[in-house]
Amino acid sequence: MRVGVLTGGGDCPGLNAVIRAIVRRGVPEYGYEFLGFRDGWRGPLEAETRPLDIPAVRGLLPRGGTILGSSRTNPFAIEDGVDRIRRNLQSLGVDALVAIGGEDTLGVASELHEKGVKVVGVPKTIDNDLSGTDYTFGFDTAVNIATEAIDRLHTTAESHHRALIVEVMGRHAGWIALHSGMAGGANAILIPEVRFDIEQVCSWVESRFRLDYAPIIVVSEGAMPQGGEAVLASGGKDEFGHARLGGIGDWLAHEIETRTGKEARTTVLGHVQRGGTPSARDRWLATRFGLHAIDAVAGGQWGHMAALRGTEITMVPLREATEQLKLVDPSLYAEAEVFFG
Repeated sequence: MRVGVLTGGGDCPGLNAVIRAIVRRGVPEYGYEFLGFRDGWRGPLEAETRPLDIPAVRGLLPRGGTILGSSRTNPFAIEDGVDRIRRNLQSLGVDALVAIGGEDTLGVASELHEKGVKVVGVPKTIDNDLSGTDYTFGFDTAVNIATEAIDRLHTTAESHHRALIVEVMGRHAGWIALHSGMAGGANAILIPEVRFDIEQVCSWVESRFRLDYAPIIVVSEGAMPQGGEAVLASGGKDEFGHARLGGIGDWLAHEIETRTGKEARTTVLGHVQRGGTPSARDRWLATRFGLHAIDAVAGGQWGHMAALRGTEITMVPLREATEQLKLVDPSLYAEAEVFFG
């Protein structure tokens, strides 16, 4: 059997570890041949490939990014996209696909499965917002990077008597902000799931200064004030209809300075969160996902995705995993609010 592998959406630490695990089990145990598709769903659309054998995946475990490249290509937004994928898979002799990605990449995989393409999914997103799995790989590394940044900013905030805002990724879900903010001792955490009151935020800032400490505020890029909307970095949208977010940190800094008279500065972590070496936990999880994904191919579990439930890896339907996002539970956010101010 010849199996295609692709990585779509935003890059993240652990993608190469999945590819490595798939090949290192699939070749010796099942005798499969592997073909890597370049740049997400663009690869099957354009028949852009590279061979994947055991020598090709050596040394990948600690390497960030993806050797296959990635993109946000949506075959369903392209005329004749699905038929082109079918024709290219047939001409290349590819019998099945392993798609590694987040809600958009796996959403395409789910629809292709319903149209007869043999596909298995692996969940990847630093946002940790995929339903069906307790955690996605890439999330732990992103949280560690954000937490280290917050730790470093505490000393700068105290030295200059400033309010510092840390803007992290999180379009619809505030998992990175919540975890890193609590771990880093932030004085306020603002997430997309709960609209914030700017007056309350300014009150927390002033309270912190009265104690002779400088405040740190962690905000998800998709967080919104009461009565306001998400801040956009540009007017364009990608092929999945997502607007480019960014700028809520600068908006907050301006509002805090205007309302409190205190100096405020913003640090936007941006793509730093998704780059570099994966954490030990992400290497472990990515490897387990890859091993179970190729076992699912061998077992013909088409239309399913590897998922972590507790400490066990199981297979769940792609449709179930992508039909809605996994958002922060309000009770978890309420726990964090105890430390605000």
